[in-house]
Amino acid sequence: MKLFETKKGEHQRKIRPKLVYDILLHESDERHPISTNEIIGKLAERGVSADRKTLYEDIKLLNSYGFEVLHERGRANYYYVVDRSFDTVELKILLDAVESARFITKKKTAVLKKKIMELAARSGAEQLSANNVTFDVVKLRNENIFYNIDTLDACINAEKKCSFLYFDYDSEGQRKYRNDSEPYVVSPLALLFSDENYYLLAKARRPGISAYRVDRMDRVQMEDPLAEKVRGESLKSYRKKVFSMYAGKEETVVMECSEDYIDVIIDRFGFELPMLRLADGKVRIRAEVQLSPTFFGWLATGGGKVRLTAPRDAVAAYRNFLMNCIPSEADVENAPKDKRAKEMREFGKNVSVYDKKRNEKRPTGGQKDETTCKTEGEYCNSCDEDLA
Repeated sequence: MKLFETKKGEHQRKIRPKLVYDILLHESDERHPISTNEIIGKLAERGVSADRKTLYEDIKLLNSYGFEVLHERGRANYYYVVDRSFDTVELKILLDAVESARFITKKKTAVLKKKIMELAARSGAEQLSANNVTFDVVKLRNENIFYNIDTLDACINAEKKCSFLYFDYDSEGQRKYRNDSEPYVVSPLALLFSDENYYLLAKARRPGISAYRVDRMDRVQMEDPLAEKVRGESLKSYRKKVFSMYAGKEETVVMECSEDYIDVIIDRFGFELPMLRLADGKVRIRAEVQLSPTFFGWLATGGGKVRLTAPRDAVAAYRNFLMNCIPSEADVENAPKDKRAKEMREFGKNVSVYDKKRNEKRPTGGQKDETTCKTEGEYCNSCDEDLA
């Protein structure tokens, strides 16, 4: 019995400094130090005995190995830890980033937020919880997003190709697989967060770099053949040239903008962009872009404050884009008002029916196709699987 008690006391002596630091890390900061008696009490709650002398020795040992524990002297000694991996404001930024990221599902968002708050001291966690705002963000439904990212990252690091099914959603919210439901096989280059979505940049069969949304992937797998390599400079410049990850013909374009629109230009292309001030107060810009509908849409949002002036084929393509966005006068005049009103009413009914039908779909255990979980209200690959 005495031998057992001796071994137990020895084990407690070895683990006690770690528990002391863990208590200080989660329960204290410079504004909320905790007393010697509080630390002893919290150790007792964990089944470890201590007194003032042993606690002093443990803290001295922690400081000698670089785990800085500060204290305030008075009638009673108070201890606290300042040096943390993250400040409260840094954790606040991480929380907001997770909350606003569309590709992270509601369930994964809740799990990540809880983990982030656990990195703060108790007072900091309370502050983060009190100040946390839930944004009105449309969260995506692919609960496999983290598994997809993990597999793709492993492929990139191993320089191996990857395969995946790629899908869109139809009008009933069901997956519609591209490529005749055959897998894409690509050479992954990098993962990129852009415009609220997560993308894989890869070399595919067509020339140049292709972008794929990770939340639209299914059955991601590593393949054996070595991945093709691309020069790093191509990836560095890719983000500035591509708008909303919509690829197109690469072109050097010239634009002119008003003085009050320069901030928008810098936000998009950076400070290194060549600019020339013109006599009429406008600014001429030259930039490398990929001509695409999303680039033309970005130009149109300027409302005339930015204009595309060269080259001619790019200007012509932009003009065609704008004309295709506007219905012809004949289309407007030939559509009776009562018919348009009826179509809108029918559209509203169809949306309601679609929402009702979607919620009535029942999950089938072990089925790998996307189903709607009636109890959780979330899409999952299999209701037998823990998605948390």
